[in-house]
Amino acid sequence: MHLIDSHAHLDSFAETPGELHAILSRAAAAGVQTILAIGIGDGPDSMHLALEIANEIANEAANDTSTPQIFASAGIHPQEAVSATPEALAKLTTLAAHPRCIAIGEIGLDYYHADNPLPPIQHAAFIAQMNIAAAVRKPILIHCRTSELATPAAKARFEPFGGPDAAWNDLLDLIHQYWTPHHLPGIMHCFSGSVEQAQRSIDAGFYLSFAGNLTYPKSVAIREAATLAPANRILVETDAPFLAPIPHRGQRNEPALVTHIAAALAQLRGISTPQLAALTTENFHTLFPSTR
Repeated sequence: MHLIDSHAHLDSFAETPGELHAILSRAAAAGVQTILAIGIGDGPDSMHLALEIANEIANEAANDTSTPQIFASAGIHPQEAVSATPEALAKLTTLAAHPRCIAIGEIGLDYYHADNPLPPIQHAAFIAQMNIAAAVRKPILIHCRTSELATPAAKARFEPFGGPDAAWNDLLDLIHQYWTPHHLPGIMHCFSGSVEQAQRSIDAGFYLSFAGNLTYPKSVAIREAATLAPANRILVETDAPFLAPIPHRGQRNEPALVTHIAAALAQLRGISTPQLAALTTENFHTLFPSTR
């Protein structure tokens, strides 16, 4: 059985000597053959680190099939939208042109934290990055978090812009205006929306990637969307080191644990885990042909 982790922050494991290689070794032992390393860093100054890791591992593992293939993305997270300066966007443009950088992201909107930039600033950064992705004809990886479960301070900051679902409504409107005309796909990373939002995302050409929160008891809407999504539009991810799935919830997540997410998604859809693994692997390669 082979699996692909479509979203992991591998640079989070590069700070301690030897940890990244241990993580990758456990991933390979679990059947993870490919990982998409997310290049947002702690902001634009470090968004290149994922691509550096991908290049380094590619050089080291040229003749070693026991190490997963690593590809990278690059992007400016919506929480860092104020840092989407002309200089940062120029850096992103350079990273986006690299063959091993296969996507732009994670980008999008986040109305969850009270200290996040106001929507107009987030919108401008999102639009600028969609334009960069369109220029290089590469998919985008979407982060969307609403204010529905946020603190009162965050609700007071963001809900005047359109209520608890404003982030989703704004996101899909911006995608329709600035992305859909290019006829390019993307991924709704860690999909956490409703069935309706899932359908609107699919209609816009996006894949839905499911993470560890799929396994959490309260994630009823996510499981409903995961059950109803078309078979050719689903992916699995860890979002490591975040959102560890049950039975590892509360621990530090890592790519090897994508097996638990795959098993949960397979059970929801009434197929075997190996079938789910084969399906999501093919979907990933369809979205990113250069990874075959």
